[in-house]
Amino acid sequence: MSGKVLIARHAMGAKVSGHALVAKDGFSARYDLDRIGGVFSRPAHKLAGQSYVGRILVLDTAKGGVASAWMLHEMRSRDKAPLAMVFNSVNPILAQGAAFGDITMLAGFDEDVTTVVPHGAQVEIDPAAKTLRII
Repeated sequence: MSGKVLIARHAMGAKVSGHALVAKDGFSARYDLDRIGGVFSRPAHKLAGQSYVGRILVLDTAKGGVASAWMLHEMRSRDKAPLAMVFNSVNPILAQGAAFGDITMLAGFDEDVTTVVPHGAQVEIDPAAKTLRII
């Protein structure tokens, strides 16, 4: 898979590279995370117990509403935010939250990003080009 490039329909933020945390699961800043400890805390989440800080989250869909949006901003202010978020689908509120929290985000692919990107892979995200590249 190294070198594979995926094209997103939606993108925002700065160009970043880092290690991917990948799961066929959703994302809610309110219900899935320990925002103080910096780990996935909902026991049923496929990434439970893993740190999301400074990682590129590759997940199926965004869940949640307004609380998730302001929480992303709060997480960034305490250096407890993910480096970027990548989704198969995202809702407008989480997109606003990513913008408010200054978190790079890609969403909308022709293939299931959670099955293409290997867990732990080094990836590069270039929102200007709307690309995710597996390094």
